[in-house]
Amino acid sequence: MLWDDFMKSDYHDWRGSGHSEDRLDKPGWLEQWLAIHNLPYPGTPSAKELDDLRWLRGHMLRIVQKLTVHESAAPADLEGLNRALSGGPMFLRIAESDADYRLESIPLRAGWSRIGAEVAASFGRILTECEPSRLRICENPDCMAVYYDETRNRSKRFCDDKACGNLMKVRRFRARQKAAKTGVTTSES
Repeated sequence: MLWDDFMKSDYHDWRGSGHSEDRLDKPGWLEQWLAIHNLPYPGTPSAKELDDLRWLRGHMLRIVQKLTVHESAAPADLEGLNRALSGGPMFLRIAESDADYRLESIPLRAGWSRIGAEVAASFGRILTECEPSRLRICENPDCMAVYYDETRNRSKRFCDDKACGNLMKVRRFRARQKAAKTGVTTSES
């Protein structure tokens, strides 16, 4: 999802090294991200455009943080989404494809404000058309990635069960091993 990959631009090393980076500053990351989502690369963003993207990411994160503790999003954060949405005015048109019709939205503007509007719209669809209560933040304290829980019983705890989930399982196992050794040593004394 567009919004999901955008949120991952604020990277934290899930393995616990403490390394983090803002991938918006990483050369080539934006261009690659947009190519994956079939969006045009409007060129290198200015400092203000990068600040606007970070600002949008912050609003989206605050909304997810509120929703994960069963609170409503703050009006200021919703206004932040609406501000980003206003940067991408568009018109609608009907297009034909394989004896079927589809409604297309055609942007009136190019540039980074349009990209911000696309991200905000992608996130807005999760809030309005899906179940916002399924938004999660990875329980690995070193990762903190945001994701949408698509499991039937809403039990997904980690952004990636093979990476963060497995790592946390190993950490719990080692903590139990250490506690058992400490308990054995203490009981022998």
